[in-house]
Amino acid sequence: MEILQRIGQKLARYLSEPLTTEAEAATSSAELLASSLKAGDVLLVAGNSRISTAIQYLTQSRWSHAALYVGDILDPAPAGEDAAVLIEADVNDGIRAIPLSEYSTCHTRICRPVGLSATEISSVCEYAVARLGQRYDLKNIVDLARYLIPAPFLPLRWRSRLLALGSGDPTLAICSSLIAQAFQSVRYPILPEVFKLDPADPACVKCTQVTFHTRHHSLFTPRDFDVSPYFQIIKPNIEDGFDPSRLNWAEE
Repeated sequence: MEILQRIGQKLARYLSEPLTTEAEAATSSAELLASSLKAGDVLLVAGNSRISTAIQYLTQSRWSHAALYVGDILDPAPAGEDAAVLIEADVNDGIRAIPLSEYSTCHTRICRPVGLSATEISSVCEYAVARLGQRYDLKNIVDLARYLIPAPFLPLRWRSRLLALGSGDPTLAICSSLIAQAFQSVRYPILPEVFKLDPADPACVKCTQVTFHTRHHSLFTPRDFDVSPYFQIIKPNIEDGFDPSRLNWAEE
């Protein structure tokens, strides 16, 4: 097991190295991003590393990472340092708390759950905080590394099927599975499986019962929070009172 951990650590360092291609720029200022976030928001990030490239391709989405904004429930930061307000699962450090400045220059998207009470939001955040220090899922690292290994005899469209999104071990996590577990702890839907059951009374045509079934947390990806019908997309520039008439256009 110790050998596997060493291999996993080396793979993690390799996969997390930034690529030479230029990353997508932030579409709002760091100040606007900070002022728009609320506890319980999911912050999606378009990364610029080998692991980001693999996730973006396999999920057909620009979003390669997800973090949970928990606000000020963590201990105050030491003097001169930014407060840790995000909980994430990092390939090198495992589940950790980081400041928002880590992603202030990245292209991001805010996904906000709708309809949760303050108590439920607090429970979601505390669920993630309680798991600080847990390790990243080694199996996910190995799967992503396997995807990046050239396979000339295997069609590219088949290689995505090689990815098994984590081992499913509840004591391990990838970024999206951690957040999925946090919301599932208060029974909040992300992309659940939906089944329609026929009514017990055949005479009642409109009495069809809709039942939600929880998907396993290891099956979620950052993209799922973006396409979920239960998360509102928050755009900082619009939240700040965007007025197109105030834009300063250059003369052609």
